[in-house]
Amino acid sequence: MIMADKTRYSDEELEEFRQIINDKLALAKRDYDQMMNVLMNKDSNDVDDTSPTYKALEEGSVTQSKEELIQMASRQQKFIQGLKAALVRIENKTYGIDRITGRLIPKERLRAVPHATLSVESKMAGKK
Repeated sequence: MIMADKTRYSDEELEEFRQIINDKLALAKRDYDQMMNVLMNKDSNDVDDTSPTYKALEEGSVTQSKEELIQMASRQQKFIQGLKAALVRIENKTYGIDRITGRLIPKERLRAVPHATLSVESKMAGKK
């Protein structure tokens, strides 16, 4: 089958992408949970509340790293939502279709960015 005539990925191809997405989703959820545990101090064995002098010295860097961690967790949450949306597109058999051109997004891009809804060309065109 010639790529130009192809309007959607086959069920076998969709299954391959589903596996890639599920693997990435499991890792993303694990990383997100770890970030949240750190933010909530669930894994904490440190001396935060027993050493006020040390705490005062560290306060600035702790605040900064907490803000960075919150940003990372937020990005991770968005990534998870993007992956879940990609799974819905697989179910609907609309996965891998560029939402601007309606053409198939190349497999290489989808393997690298499985939640992509635009080809690189469409993405670049949108930035002009």
